[in-house]
Amino acid sequence: MDEKILTKLFGVKDSHKLEVYVREGGYEAVQKALKSMKPEDVMAEVKAAHLRGRGGAGFPAGVKWGFVPQGGDQPKYLCANADEGEPGTIKDRYIMTHNPHLLLEGIIITSYGVGIHTAYIYIRGEYEHVALRLEEAIAEANRAGRLGKNIMNTGFDLEVYVHRGAGAYICGEETALLESLEGKRGNPRLKPPFPASIGAFGCPTVINNIETLSNVPLIIKNGAKWFTKQGLPEDGGTRICGVSGMVEKPGIYECPVGTPLRDIIFKYAGGPKKGTTIKAVIPGGMSAPILKADEMDVTMNFDSLFEAKSMLGSAGVIVIDEGTSMLDVLYTVTKFYSHESCGQCTPCRIGNAWIHKTVKRMTAGQGRPDDIDNIRRLADQMLQKTLCPMGDAAALPILAITEKFRSELETAVKK
Repeated sequence: MDEKILTKLFGVKDSHKLEVYVREGGYEAVQKALKSMKPEDVMAEVKAAHLRGRGGAGFPAGVKWGFVPQGGDQPKYLCANADEGEPGTIKDRYIMTHNPHLLLEGIIITSYGVGIHTAYIYIRGEYEHVALRLEEAIAEANRAGRLGKNIMNTGFDLEVYVHRGAGAYICGEETALLESLEGKRGNPRLKPPFPASIGAFGCPTVINNIETLSNVPLIIKNGAKWFTKQGLPEDGGTRICGVSGMVEKPGIYECPVGTPLRDIIFKYAGGPKKGTTIKAVIPGGMSAPILKADEMDVTMNFDSLFEAKSMLGSAGVIVIDEGTSMLDVLYTVTKFYSHESCGQCTPCRIGNAWIHKTVKRMTAGQGRPDDIDNIRRLADQMLQKTLCPMGDAAALPILAITEKFRSELETAVKK
């Protein structure tokens, strides 16, 4: 049985409460970091652990922190990205619901390591009950002296605030998140400058995913060597995989980084629903290029899925069975991205709208011989031509579906 570290308290009664978290060893890592480690030691330990970002891009967290300039009079900020708008992704809300103090402990240690005294948890508007749970945990931590002024009598100060978004997928992109945090429309910014140098309110800012930050206490408490042993030498730890679709046991499963995708589906999620067979799998949330059933023999880590011309992303595994029409899948993908484009970049705004109109017409039985080629041409024009990654996030799954299931789509159109 694989060791559970991030999800260890899931299912424990009142796991979200401070007393339960402390009883299970919570906040020991904060005490170790603040009382016996220098900030640069914290950063070095996280770098050595090879903790790669759990939000999708997979950039090493410790390296990211190192880009923040030290010294000067400007304040620095931490933004915990809890927007989690990627379809198929359900992992972060479980951390925040069942173990919010693990996240808060990660925020404290990260802030100490980078020299930050104000942190925000940017959470999607739909997560009303999750936001309330976080606010309750923050209040508990403040009352117990584990947040606020002079945390645990160490002289370190940190204030943490929950900021609710308004349900826009684009605000999961880090610079759109910052614009929204500042009270503006959530449109991505031109980069450079990057948030590490000019972020929230024009100041240096660290932005990390919820699962990323929640790993930090485990690294500080147990050490970088221990953490890498949980996963791969250059990609440490575990991943919380959210499995949905046509499987017997949909849910979230914590697995070592590098676990075979086939094991996640068959060993953890119980395999396809009785009487069905797998046609395809989306391995990392809707923006990850689809894999056919005969391409499932990959491991769930960034490099392996990159070689398979897909991506790990947010580890949201969506299983599609033979009874599902790929035209319906394409319709769902294009409808989502057409609706969620912020409209700032012409290729994304126009491309997604026209692709969805075309697919909608195809589903109504009015397809034309050149529709698939036109869809692919428009999707190709979105690749690497937008301010943020959403152009690619929309184009890559569209291109993969139309390439790998072209014959099925053409048959559906002819009907």
